[in-house]
Amino acid sequence: MKPIWYFVGLLLLIMGAIILVAGVYTLINPPASPPVLGSLHPDLWWGALMMVAGVIFLLANRKKTVL
Repeated sequence: MKPIWYFVGLLLLIMGAIILVAGVYTLINPPASPPVLGSLHPDLWWGALMMVAGVIFLLANRKKTVL
């Protein structure tokens, strides 16, 4: 069995990819009334950060097993 942190990394990677794709979509097709700090594109930053954290968790726990 894999440790729980392996699956946490997998979830972070998947959720980060979804948020990053949503951010790219709003970058290409901006909303009619953008949010106040929408010019900073936090969805791109957080999506990328979550994906990096997910990859780190996956790589750190890929060879570990739990009995």
